[in-house]
Amino acid sequence: MQSRVLSYSQLKDCVKMAVKDEGIGSLWRGLPPTLLRDVPFSMMLWVSYEYFRTQLCHLYHIPDPTFVVSFTAGAISGTIAGVLTLPFDVIKTHRQIEIGEKEAKGSGFKLTSTKDIALRIYQERGISGLFAGITPRILKVMPACAIMLGSYEFGKSFFRKYNAERTIKID
Repeated sequence: MQSRVLSYSQLKDCVKMAVKDEGIGSLWRGLPPTLLRDVPFSMMLWVSYEYFRTQLCHLYHIPDPTFVVSFTAGAISGTIAGVLTLPFDVIKTHRQIEIGEKEAKGSGFKLTSTKDIALRIYQERGISGLFAGITPRILKVMPACAIMLGSYEFGKSFFRKYNAERTIKID
């Protein structure tokens, strides 16, 4: 289902068939590996972002972060979070491949657990197998986090100033 374009009616039919054949839980089959990747990623991103943003503000003797400071702190934080959660991204990708294989091979194909996927990758390729694709991951995550957090801080600063000016004019 993930590897081809479907119309809305075809998508509806796929969902109905998945629920009929495998139960309602089949609709959330990819949730565990996705949560294993995204929850730690967000936690590491925001904690490290706050740290690096504060450190850069102290380094440059500025009270509030500029766009460049936020952008830089976001890039560093995104890289750290992206590298540390890469094994979970690899596991999630293997889960998606399994789901595609199951779809191609039919109902006789049994999916493995998230834990079994991780163990198989480790046994076949070692720790480096869990970090496969590190360069593309960094090239995707670093600029995305830099832009997102730089824009977030810019917007926050803009609206803080805008609201302060409106409050002064109203008084």
